[in-house]
Amino acid sequence: MRFRRMAVRITGFAILAAVAACSDTGPTTGPEPTPLIRPQQPLDMASLSRALPGFGGLFVDHGVPTVYLTDPGQRGLAEQLLAGFARARGAAGIRVLAARFAYRDLDTWFQQVSNEGFAQGNVVFVDLDEAANRVLVGVERGAAHANIRALAARLGVPAEALTVRDVEPIHQLASLQDQVRPVVAGLQINFPGFLCSLGFNAVSGGQNSFVTASHCTTTQGGVEGTQYFQSLSSQPNSFIGTEVADPAYVRGKGKNSPCPKGRRCRMSDASRAAYAAGVPFTLGGIAQTSGPNNGSLVITGTFTIVGEGGEIVGDVANKVGRTTGWTQGVITNTCVNTGVSGSNIVQLCQNFVSAGVGGGDSGSDVFLDTGAGVRLLGVLWGGNGAGTQFVYSPIANVEQELGPLTTF
Repeated sequence: MRFRRMAVRITGFAILAAVAACSDTGPTTGPEPTPLIRPQQPLDMASLSRALPGFGGLFVDHGVPTVYLTDPGQRGLAEQLLAGFARARGAAGIRVLAARFAYRDLDTWFQQVSNEGFAQGNVVFVDLDEAANRVLVGVERGAAHANIRALAARLGVPAEALTVRDVEPIHQLASLQDQVRPVVAGLQINFPGFLCSLGFNAVSGGQNSFVTASHCTTTQGGVEGTQYFQSLSSQPNSFIGTEVADPAYVRGKGKNSPCPKGRRCRMSDASRAAYAAGVPFTLGGIAQTSGPNNGSLVITGTFTIVGEGGEIVGDVANKVGRTTGWTQGVITNTCVNTGVSGSNIVQLCQNFVSAGVGGGDSGSDVFLDTGAGVRLLGVLWGGNGAGTQFVYSPIANVEQELGPLTTF
């Protein structure tokens, strides 16, 4: 699923266990046209851009699907193509905003700036900002905006198409709670010297497994057989499994590579571990606490996964992790190429959520609550230093790298 991309510099840290998309059309008397976007179909911005002339981006604004168009005469077509999508979100229709730039152009400029921008230094992220119809570059506070603007000008990006903003760096997160059986998502896990959170249970090729962050292994990228305990290795009967899948990071190979020059990239910060024989777990289960954003770590029930993916900017995403429990907030950016501060890693096509996070929440499940079960969105792996924003790898990226996963 490609909405767009962005880039973020991230500072890695872990907490020691010991410290712890023609023309306008009018009404018709025939059958309603088949929408391009079906209610539960993941959005494909590239397809929408091809089907809808002048398409400039799509996001959700207070529950209302909102589309940018460079040609207002295409409103009727936009309404037809997105009718099913709007109904699925309980909206009576869509809102149309005037766009300055076409999505295709923004996507090209985004890729160019992302590929070159990190070499400027102090770049936190590069994003195709659907909600603003611009390319957005986040830089560390105090960094010169002029360097990014000069780069964009050299690349042929119109000055009006670029926004440069001071932002906080994004940090990898790693830090504890009770031993719980059967094992569900959101619980604390312990691997040598560190604490993280269990993302979700899955079956891969018949192998009972769980997924967490790649950096929640002894070595990020590459399989070295990391052993996991829940919740601490010092507890009896706490060993739960061993790392079996964690693709290596790949270096950028020139301007046609999606990975920026001089960086190592993957599509997800995710790894898979095989459960040890006899460890009970609940497939599709996520621990639920008493309420979102209240700091409670007390388990009061279980969320049940009923689907995967389908998120868009403006949706409310949730996570449950061992440090800050259940937090939720708005998805502010999608498919962001995200740089990890203090390293040469760029995680490609990641999503940002404005919600609480803390050390040790790395590996957490991220999900969309439908009211009749939840849709698994991916694996949380990073956040800003203020603990007010988290970053996650979309489930499509996770399965692209780890292979097909049965998650419910």
